[in-house]
Amino acid sequence: MPVTDALNTTLRRIPAWVLYPLGALPAVWFFYLGLTGGLGVEPIKALEHKLGEFGLQLLIAGLAVTPLRRHAGLNLLKFRRAIGLLAFFYVGLHLLVWLVLDVQVIGQIWADILKRPYITVGMAGFALLVPLAMTSNNWSVRRLGPRWRVLHKLTYGAALLGALHFIMLVKGWQIEPLIYMGVILALLALRLKLKQFRPA
Repeated sequence: MPVTDALNTTLRRIPAWVLYPLGALPAVWFFYLGLTGGLGVEPIKALEHKLGEFGLQLLIAGLAVTPLRRHAGLNLLKFRRAIGLLAFFYVGLHLLVWLVLDVQVIGQIWADILKRPYITVGMAGFALLVPLAMTSNNWSVRRLGPRWRVLHKLTYGAALLGALHFIMLVKGWQIEPLIYMGVILALLALRLKLKQFRPA
């Protein structure tokens, strides 16, 4: 596949660290829109939504790396760590905006976590991302050995919980969060299929 080979050649020349400043730009843009009235009549809610949705999109991008390499020959493995850390960054910002700008009252935060199922699910998804972010470094890979790969399968659960959080959050029947869940399920099914047919 000449096109894929050309893309892979180009990607090999791009250092992985470039993704970090580029990946942070949407957050700057979202906050700018919020400050300048570009997010509508409820800028805090809109900011929460945009940050959380972009974090979910990055989680999906991370899940797609292996299937893209296996099926399309596109090698993005060198960028997977950056994609994962950026996903954690955006989900963390999503949570921070909710805590600091939306709820603000500590007692209300805990009440919301315990009483509102969609918040409980979202917090569970974020909790799964914390150990992944903490071990996304070369030292942890060496230290944990084979356990590192097992630990980082928590990404699957975090993505599923993120999509479920989105589905439970929206009001009424909306197709968008269902599409996210469908894409995640398809990618996980594809990864499972790849493992089943991998030669011994």
